[in-house]
Amino acid sequence: MNFLNEELTKFLKKNGADLVGFSDLSFLKDSKLKYGICVAVALNRDIIRKIHDGPTEEYYNEYNRVNKLLDKIVIEGSNFLISKGYESYPQTTSYIKYGSDLLTDLPHKTVATRSGLGFIGKSALLVTKEYGPAVRLSTFLTNAPLSCNEPIVESNCGTCSKCKDNCPACAIYGNNWSVNSKREDLIDPFSCQKKGIELCLKNFNEEIDICGKCIEICPYTQKYLDLKF
Repeated sequence: MNFLNEELTKFLKKNGADLVGFSDLSFLKDSKLKYGICVAVALNRDIIRKIHDGPTEEYYNEYNRVNKLLDKIVIEGSNFLISKGYESYPQTTSYIKYGSDLLTDLPHKTVATRSGLGFIGKSALLVTKEYGPAVRLSTFLTNAPLSCNEPIVESNCGTCSKCKDNCPACAIYGNNWSVNSKREDLIDPFSCQKKGIELCLKNFNEEIDICGKCIEICPYTQKYLDLKF
């Protein structure tokens, strides 16, 4: 890791990031910004414990709180690099656009796996060793000459099927991810979205599509929830 990596990591963690990774995005043919920085913020453990039986209003508020924090972190990170004379662009929530297939052009998860922050679980969520999938992600791109982490290219789920077995939408197929997998190999996103809306309307009368069961039930999350500080 070079000095700029160290300086930027320290800056991002000071601003609220729990995990920071650096990736080579040279596969992006139409972009001058060939380096990606992925930041992760862990979701509150007490709130995650309470979604065992479905999403709660508290979880919805935490979801929004972390998204706003991530926007702030990547904007500040981009400005930090711009102040050093580099180009940078934050992929904030206002920037990210979802197509009819519920996909984006450059998912945060893609940058995350290429940054070595974790693997994609059977739930199609990023799974980190520190927090499991109980994280939210954001990214920013740059042309700054950063040292890149080793990409993660395959799953570590093994034979575990807890997310599949406990999915209220039956949307998880139970397949292990690899770097060449497509999302439709892992989950049915439309069934997931539909069930999330149904549960949120039932539990706290909000028409939004969050659930969280596959986050809460993951053994990696359970390890995070049991940590004592």
